[in-house]
Amino acid sequence: MKYILRTLPVGPVAANCYILGCANTKEAVVIDPGAEDNLIKQQISALGLTAICVINTHGHGDHIGANSKMGLPVFIHAADAQCLTNPLKNMSGMLGIPISSPPASRLLEDGDKIDVGDLTLEVIYTPGHTPGSICLRCDEIVFTGDTLFAEGVGRTDLPGGVEYKLIKSIREKLFILPDETKVYPGHGPATTIGHEKGHNPFI
Repeated sequence: MKYILRTLPVGPVAANCYILGCANTKEAVVIDPGAEDNLIKQQISALGLTAICVINTHGHGDHIGANSKMGLPVFIHAADAQCLTNPLKNMSGMLGIPISSPPASRLLEDGDKIDVGDLTLEVIYTPGHTPGSICLRCDEIVFTGDTLFAEGVGRTDLPGGVEYKLIKSIREKLFILPDETKVYPGHGPATTIGHEKGHNPFI
């Protein structure tokens, strides 16, 4: 698989925004543009890519903050769709910096496929951090949002979070992937499924 990948930690909590592009067709998706839309757009241009959509791994404000500035269709799981337009549901209202995104252009479900040039992203439904959290697998890589981190997991003490669902999602949906699968989380450094199976203290 030939792909182009750029990681951009954006915003006050350094949420990872990912630009994933097809090396052949130069089509790309933007995963979790949480802030700093100008930086994201500059990187897309510098890589010679054309973005076709935004995909949000979940609906929290630090992951959807720049949706409205990207000018692209927004994809999100149906269970988190209301977070896009409701600052109370996306948690930004509690911080006094209300964030609102355009509504979803496509509601995603478990097993959906998203074609990006010659690449195909598979939606893996992983509730727990939020009701509509998803991961996105593209062959040997997986974008895990705030479900799985390097030796950590997403918090479940916010509205909609359920700890047992999060652990179940990781064990039954992510830890079944090959050990060599590269994990790109919503915050922090990349890791692998094999490393997390052996070293993540929360699972």
